[in-house]
Amino acid sequence: MTDAAAVSQTAGQTPAQTAAERRRWLLLGLIIFAGILNYVDRQVIAVLKPIIEQDMGWSDADYGRLASLFQFSAAIAFLFTGGIVDKLGVKWAAPVGVATWSLAAMAHGGANTMLQFSAARVALGATESMGTPSYVKTIGALFSARMRSVAFGISNGASNVGAIVTPLLLPLLSAVVGWRASFVVVGALGFLWVALWFVSTRGLQLAPDKPVEVAGRPTGKIGLKVLLSDRRTWGVAGAKALSDQVWWLLLFWAPDFFHRVFHVGMHDIGKPLAVVYGFAAVGSVFSGWIASRLLARGLSINTVRKGSMLVCALLVTPVPLAVLVDNYWLAVLLLGLTLAAHQGFSTNMFATIADITPKDRVGSVTSFGAFCGNLAGMGIVLLAGELLQRGAGYLPLLAIAAVSYLIAVAWLQVFVPRLETAQA
Repeated sequence: MTDAAAVSQTAGQTPAQTAAERRRWLLLGLIIFAGILNYVDRQVIAVLKPIIEQDMGWSDADYGRLASLFQFSAAIAFLFTGGIVDKLGVKWAAPVGVATWSLAAMAHGGANTMLQFSAARVALGATESMGTPSYVKTIGALFSARMRSVAFGISNGASNVGAIVTPLLLPLLSAVVGWRASFVVVGALGFLWVALWFVSTRGLQLAPDKPVEVAGRPTGKIGLKVLLSDRRTWGVAGAKALSDQVWWLLLFWAPDFFHRVFHVGMHDIGKPLAVVYGFAAVGSVFSGWIASRLLARGLSINTVRKGSMLVCALLVTPVPLAVLVDNYWLAVLLLGLTLAAHQGFSTNMFATIADITPKDRVGSVTSFGAFCGNLAGMGIVLLAGELLQRGAGYLPLLAIAAVSYLIAVAWLQVFVPRLETAQA
């Protein structure tokens, strides 16, 4: 197939081929489940923080260092995991990632010192960085350009499901088995996932990556020079940095925003966050569906992807009003609209990577983009702390968010004036 779906989708399929094609959707379901597990494993320590810090004698500074170590290790690991994913290929990348981060998650249950917890957080951040490039590579391989918009929309919304269910279920689990065993139980779910993946992919024909040509000769190894000399890589990286920083800002500071601006107590914070992340999930799925419909009508990838991202960028522009309105729920809706637009932007960004990038470097480009996004996220999170400490409030931060996506679209246009399907 011209869009190079790895599973045959042509007419005249044998019954075995038809069954294999149907399994694409089962694999998508597993990718979605892996995304939820990724988020849950990451958030166990945050949800159970009051219990753990009482048992371990942590200070707020100790917890802050652990959180920083996780994000920093993930950012650095993104420089390497993309290449690992490309070498492992579609069948092995996702299960290797899930298995290794599940082990790292379980290791938290046996940690007794700050050093041991730090090592576990570094390991978890590094191994969880396998998630994004393996998901993008897998979905890009299994689905055509039109259908991958829907697939990315659905899978990109999975983290929002995790954001909603994690604070609801983990305290109940901890009450039954304790916080240490909670890490082990949640991590063990990853190995169940690995078993289901291999059962589901048994007998499925997954096309190997085709080597690209560099200087007239094919090569199966993508070096850093080749990666960074491609304008498409920089177009993706800049757009990811500009957009992802807003996600990280709201992920870390939205609870404080509601508490500081609207005096929402910690016992009541769950409802607004559920609404905000519910909007994000809807935005992810809806944007993927719309893009799929537009592509089916014959519009070009360039028009659909950039047009969708521009609409999402415009939807973010009212977000500074969240500081100025008096109605608490109106502020919730404004932040919800922002994250819905972010997920719509992100869905089309991931689809763009799969569209325009040669298959044997999809993981590498995705990881480099995620590396830039994580560094930008670290920067704005630190900036938020400095501005808030100096009494500047949230208005400057939300003003940055309001224009970030428009700049991201412009950046992508400069580096990749026309999006076209990669030929290899």
